Amino acid sequence: MNPQTYYTRHEIVMQPDGRRVVIKLFVPGEDDQTVQNRASRLIERILQLDEAETSRLLDDVLTRFAGRHHDLLATFQHHYELVQHRVPPEIELSPTARTLIGAYFSHEFSVEAAALCNPSMVGHPDQEGLEPGEFRVAISLRQIGEGHISSIGFCSAVLGPGDRIRLEDRSGPLMVGQRVGAMHYRFQLSAALIDDGIDNEASAYVLATLPERYTDEEFEDVIGHMPAELLQRPTTQETLDNIRHIVAEDYAVSFPCATPLHQRVLWPATPAESNGMEDARFVQTLDPDGREAYQATYTAYDGRRISGRVIFTRDLRHFDVSRLHGPAARNKGLALFPRYVGGRKLALCRSDGETLGLSVRDDQHRWQPAVPLLVPHRGWDLVQVGNCGSPLETEQGWLVLTHGVGPMRRYAIGAMLLDLENPERVIADLPEGLLDPDEIEREGYVPNVVYSCGGLIHDDRLWLPYGASDVRVGFASVGVNELLSRMVPTGY
Repeated sequence: MNPQTYYTRHEIVMQPDGRRVVIKLFVPGEDDQTVQNRASRLIERILQLDEAETSRLLDDVLTRFAGRHHDLLATFQHHYELVQHRVPPEIELSPTARTLIGAYFSHEFSVEAAALCNPSMVGHPDQEGLEPGEFRVAISLRQIGEGHISSIGFCSAVLGPGDRIRLEDRSGPLMVGQRVGAMHYRFQLSAALIDDGIDNEASAYVLATLPERYTDEEFEDVIGHMPAELLQRPTTQETLDNIRHIVAEDYAVSFPCATPLHQRVLWPATPAESNGMEDARFVQTLDPDGREAYQATYTAYDGRRISGRVIFTRDLRHFDVSRLHGPAARNKGLALFPRYVGGRKLALCRSDGETLGLSVRDDQHRWQPAVPLLVPHRGWDLVQVGNCGSPLETEQGWLVLTHGVGPMRRYAIGAMLLDLENPERVIADLPEGLLDPDEIEREGYVPNVVYSCGGLIHDDRLWLPYGASDVRVGFASVGVNELLSRMVPTGY
């Protein structure tokens, strides 16, 4: 790597904060074979308390925890409703007793107790209250807590004037998004059926009968009216179970308008992402009709398998989540272009696990096999190369931040330039790389790593948030023209 420091490493560093907690359902012994008996026995013991003791215990819980969460009483009531089938039907419980049961079936989870890393940066939807030359950005964060479970959090910062940056407040209670009714797309179901190799009369009937956009209720109505002749076929029930599973993987969550961005948490909501939502690459996108939105690709992890997901939102408050499809979406690291190029929806990917490539989404919304752009070929990237977020548009071309892995699994960040109209063509590359771990950044949860999921350009300056050894987040910046001037033409 080049020892010259023509970029700025800013002094601001974000460390994991164990005080940032969410409240989750807790079922004692849920990992044991006796989970049913333990839940029932706990409720039996709570029911032995008299009303005075019940009130005293609930008051104590509220005194200790009320300031740490949004609407704690409502959460306790919801958790009670999830386990109320354990209460004998002949017993009439007081509101206080129901709430206390909910408290016993709740626990706090520190979302970033283990690590904070792999940020991406986009323009914030709120640009009010700024001085001339300032620009507010929203930063997504990979938060890692107990059990190595990852979720997506947010914070905000203000860039400018010049090379200044300041983080905005991120205090206050966190909130997990509430599941709301999702609008599904028929083309997404069709793409999933192709990926899963499902093609029979039952699946064809469902696709032909569903409208282009449909709700969960409309989907179940179609399933419920399937002709008897198809229901009698030996593969139909298995097919319907698979289709239900596919549809259930796509969901939507929403937050109240009054909840600030830095208090919102996107928490795993399906079995496919039960062990984590990893490395969200947010980007502001522009549709062909001129409408702007935010999109993010991320890796869903269930403890054994990974799969690609995409988030769509127009306001960073309501989020629609769906599965990615096609050969190029089968590995980590897919990053969307911010706009269509020549009428094509494009993405960077690393579908073979070691080569940075370019994929096109076809008419069936499936990401096709990638065209190679960058292969491991230098000492600091011989293990693998990939992207560090979505391409950034400049007058000279698409600026792509890359990462490479070298000896001792040491990560470094580089850069390359693609042709604006034909991104399959690499114009130039930064051969010596841009950023590698310094002596402080090399120490952490995953040593010797610097990694970003996306930066942006503001006032002719590249701003790069990055994770350092998967434990903290740092910030670097460099003039775009200075960076481009150090690139050299490539022959690949």
